[in-house]
Amino acid sequence: MKVLITGAEGFIGQNLQLHLAERKEIEVVCFTRNHDMSHLLDLLQGVDFVFHLAGVNRPQDQQEFTIGNAQLTMALCQEVSRIAEASGKKVPIIFASSTQAVEGNPYGKSKLVAEQVLQGANISHGIPIHIFRLPNVFGKWCKPNYNSVVATFCHNIARDMPIQVNDPNTPLTLVYIDDVIEHFLQLMKGSDAITGLNGFATVEPQYTTTVGQLASQINVFKDSRTNLTTDRVGKGLVRALYSTYVSYLPVKSFSYTVPQNRDSRGVFTEMLKTPDCGQFSFFTAYPGITRGGHYHHSKTEKFLVVRGEALFKFRNMHTGQKYELMATSEKAEIIETVPGWTHDITNIGAEEMIVMLWANEMFDRERSDTYVCAV
Repeated sequence: MKVLITGAEGFIGQNLQLHLAERKEIEVVCFTRNHDMSHLLDLLQGVDFVFHLAGVNRPQDQQEFTIGNAQLTMALCQEVSRIAEASGKKVPIIFASSTQAVEGNPYGKSKLVAEQVLQGANISHGIPIHIFRLPNVFGKWCKPNYNSVVATFCHNIARDMPIQVNDPNTPLTLVYIDDVIEHFLQLMKGSDAITGLNGFATVEPQYTTTVGQLASQINVFKDSRTNLTTDRVGKGLVRALYSTYVSYLPVKSFSYTVPQNRDSRGVFTEMLKTPDCGQFSFFTAYPGITRGGHYHHSKTEKFLVVRGEALFKFRNMHTGQKYELMATSEKAEIIETVPGWTHDITNIGAEEMIVMLWANEMFDRERSDTYVCAV
């Protein structure tokens, strides 16, 4: 399949290009700022699908709205219609419009004209048209300090630069770039579009938040490097925002250090904490060193020996029952501590031992649920 992307160097276009490059059966032709409308006929030769993403939203001269949004769309539809007349081939077009098409401002008016031109091509020549009135699209590679508050906040906060919040209660409707691309690709494969009440194609999910909540959330991401506590970043808006924030980190911030506690036994380092799913740490122990020697009432832990040989000892605080087991890095085996059993771990190997540790709750010095008691 051969596809044409107009606006290929823009935010959505860059992301779309990368996704299409992962599909070896797709040949991509790009229309960029280096082209003018006269190039469209040549670029459209043999094309099976068009992603019409080009547009102007921050011109120095408002006339550029008409040229870059309306007139370019007219030229595209004219050439696609000619192809339909000459060969009967009806090349589908996805158009990235904007929710501002109903706002009445110069940008919105130019997008509305473009929509009407595309709808006309559908009526006159049967060209399959999918018009997306996209809200605020966010994600990696969006230009900061331009027209995306998410990009601006992520870029500035990642660099300790100030952000401006005029009204924290200003509502925002957001859609994530990967969700946009996924919907586009499904349409390219022949799936039916999801349409809203107004008949335009829509991308789901759409997220609602406020400017103040957005700023607060991104600052939580920034602070997680110092307090080591990560938010629930595995799904939904928080996942998408976290991925976006990290994508704006300058290269010098790709790494950060965490506190390391060293004593005669070895090293103990906390790596990652969560508000309600525990924390991750690792520790080392020199040959012959024993760590632990305590019990918990409720806290549980999981240990994984990643280097060396370990002897785990347990004793039931009620019955006195004892139990021992050996673990080595040769076998990926999780050893779990059980409430009410005092336990310790001894390095019985000849080299420094390294052990990963997960505890089901964050360590609270005031309520540690850790009671010293030799096995």
